Amino acid sequence: MKNVVLIGGGTGLSAMVKGFKNIEDVNLTAIITVADDGGSTGRIRDAYNVPAMGDIRHVLCAMAKEEEDSIFTELMNYRFVGDQDVGGHQLGNLIFLALINITGSFMGAIASIRKLLNVEGTIYPATLDNAVLYALMGDGTLVRGEKNIPSKQNHISKVFYQDQIHAYPEAIEAIQQADLIAYGIGSLYTSILPAVIVKDISEAIAQSLAPKVYFCNAMTQPGETEGYSLEDHVRAIEAHTYKNPVSLVVYNDAKIEQDVLDRYAKLGSTPVQMQEEDHMYQVVSKELTVVDETGRIRHDSDKLAQCLVEILESIEKESYNVIFK
Repeated sequence: MKNVVLIGGGTGLSAMVKGFKNIEDVNLTAIITVADDGGSTGRIRDAYNVPAMGDIRHVLCAMAKEEEDSIFTELMNYRFVGDQDVGGHQLGNLIFLALINITGSFMGAIASIRKLLNVEGTIYPATLDNAVLYALMGDGTLVRGEKNIPSKQNHISKVFYQDQIHAYPEAIEAIQQADLIAYGIGSLYTSILPAVIVKDISEAIAQSLAPKVYFCNAMTQPGETEGYSLEDHVRAIEAHTYKNPVSLVVYNDAKIEQDVLDRYAKLGSTPVQMQEEDHMYQVVSKELTVVDETGRIRHDSDKLAQCLVEILESIEKESYNVIFK
């Protein structure tokens, strides 16, 4: 049994766990950011002073054993229309809040939803602190709040917490026991780094001898990573953590139709490209994305799972060479 730890948040990580949960002989743990302060999650944070539950709810639903057939997962993701009272809230967030009150704790709510949805794997918050994310921009502007960072259309120098943030202890234990650590697909500065920059988490990753795999985004993100290459993404992780934080980068090379690329380009998003030949880490290219019925580029859970299987097989053979063909 291999212990695989995923770190991040957002819909990209949900796509990963949806595929990874079905791999035999893998004990899957997801460590999720709780820095989100937008939308329904942000309103609940402001009103009740609890950690953000939105990304955790997404991952819980993705980890559900029968998520495609379960009415409960549909209910968890249901959003009320409007912007007054419950309008704009997702039912799952309100259920989560109710379970915090019923069980007496944030972790009690997670345990209850895990049981309700028959969740495969383990989910931990990066912290139980009500963490507020800040960003220092290239021109010296200081931005408070995760939801505000991508809206500034300014180069991000770094993201950080002003307050001391304490890692959730079981998350540290999972990292210490990991056979593989993966930085999940997702927004670099507002999904992945908010979990990684928690001091004890960063230190635990640095001390771990497990391979560290970064599943790089397929597309750049307006307000965060415009013009970023594959190497720029890795350099940002290194700048926020420690030297050489990545052993292997998984890079999407699926062909995307030009009309889809043109639509994304109008929004300021382009495919992430590898621009350099020499790296301190290994790079493997895989076709990992599909275009859904709405024309959005999405990572394919089954393809991600097959990629992880190949990586784990290469670790078993003590060489990554098996996936460089």
